[in-house]
Amino acid sequence: MRKRQKFVISSVVISLGILLSQAASLEWRYVLIFLLCGLSFLMSAWSLSEGLGGVEWLTVLLPQAVFTGAVGWFFILLPEVWWARIFLAALFAIGHYALLLSGNIFSVAAIRTIALLRAAQTVSLVMTLMSGFLLFDTIVSFRFPIFGSSILVLFASLLLSIPALWTVEVGESLNIKIILYSLVIAFLMSILSISISFWPATISTTSLFLTSMLYCYLGLSSHHFSQRLFKNTVWEYVIVGSIVLITVLLTSLI
Repeated sequence: MRKRQKFVISSVVISLGILLSQAASLEWRYVLIFLLCGLSFLMSAWSLSEGLGGVEWLTVLLPQAVFTGAVGWFFILLPEVWWARIFLAALFAIGHYALLLSGNIFSVAAIRTIALLRAAQTVSLVMTLMSGFLLFDTIVSFRFPIFGSSILVLFASLLLSIPALWTVEVGESLNIKIILYSLVIAFLMSILSISISFWPATISTTSLFLTSMLYCYLGLSSHHFSQRLFKNTVWEYVIVGSIVLITVLLTSLI
């Protein structure tokens, strides 16, 4: 069976799994989504197994599992409107397929230069931010105690950051720099989640703020890794972060 066929099968199966899991009782939905994360990891491994090696079994497969959990748990928060759920499930299938295509490129790029690497990095970043927004929105929606939410944000940010930073320096190993930067980003995101919890911001505004900050942190780190972190680049991210912060503060007061 060709890889593209495996990609389609994996995406459709997981998408249907997420859709059907919503028919279960509420207490079982969380368990089913967690199991679907594992199934997504396994089916992605089956789809990409021919080109995977070393740390790629983690960095290439983890984004699919995280994306599955992000969409699945967000599904639970949606109203009982089946056409909206079917539409979101279709979008999930497309996103999952895009992640598998990018993962295939990364697995090849780990052993030789490939022209599509830049495109795969762009797709990976977009999907990382999308997963981040859905995860942050879900965490904030449950209104856990402040430190409980911050721990969940830290864990989610760590799962998002490690694969994202690895794609900048694609290799067969995971160096200590990637781990340290991912830990720092996750810690900073956790602190930000605590800080904004004291501000009367809506759930969507809080999620958008955290996602924007994750974008800035990953962007700065990626440019540093690729030795393209110039003064103008730093100021661009500082301006973006400042605009988002000011917007959050102003909209929360209206």
